[in-house]
Amino acid sequence: MTRPAIEPDELVALAARLRAVGCVFAEDEAAILIDTAPDAAVREALVRRRETGEPLESIVGWVEFGGVRLRTAPGVFVPRQRSVRIARAAAAAAVAVGAGGRPPVVVEACCGVAPIAATVVAAVPMARVLVFDVDSTAVAAARSNLSTGAEGFVGSTLDVLPPELLGHLDLIAAVPPYVPDGARHLMPHDTLAFEPEAAVLGGDDGLDVARVIITDAARWLAPGGRILLELHRSQVRMAAAHAREHGLRPLRRAVSADAQTGLFEARLGP
Repeated sequence: MTRPAIEPDELVALAARLRAVGCVFAEDEAAILIDTAPDAAVREALVRRRETGEPLESIVGWVEFGGVRLRTAPGVFVPRQRSVRIARAAAAAAVAVGAGGRPPVVVEACCGVAPIAATVVAAVPMARVLVFDVDSTAVAAARSNLSTGAEGFVGSTLDVLPPELLGHLDLIAAVPPYVPDGARHLMPHDTLAFEPEAAVLGGDDGLDVARVIITDAARWLAPGGRILLELHRSQVRMAAAHAREHGLRPLRRAVSADAQTGLFEARLGP
């Protein structure tokens, strides 16, 4: 079936509508919406959803993330492009383990649609990958983005994982909710209106969930195993102190090009 031709004027008009409601990449979004819904009536329904602030990725059902296309779902946290850095760091860590001749065991906590796990699988297909999230819809979306052998669990801590993996994880990676509750008023309205607060807000200092992951990591990691967390740069020092208290050795406290996003890494053992 031949797709109907789209007039340039239609693209321009749609981009203008999107720009009027604050879409920074209006032309790109217009092209995606036109490609997603060639039928004018269907497209108009999608555009109206976008005009309310609903994320484009939830509307069209996918997001491009570091060269991997991930399925998304309405109401599930959309991975940010800044998180490509932690995903690639996780993949590099998994590659290093795999080079030793055995499949790495990798967990993505607070997985959302599993951007980190999907990046790891793309780099190391033999990896054993497990994901978990408090949101069952997110876990379903995550599993659709991973190979059939991936394991998904609904829960808030590492204790939802199979107990036989205690002390055997090579890598735990996560983008936990790390916005302090008191900064809620500074967040974009669209984020709070269309994405779960549990995926964004992290308690008084933003580190409630991160601290739980770090605390549990000491029991779940194999000797030499690592934990990778994306945090705000101002939180990395506190995360490092908490890691030391629980037997982990901080390795990296990098700050991304945006000067705001921090990447924290620690290892179990010397």
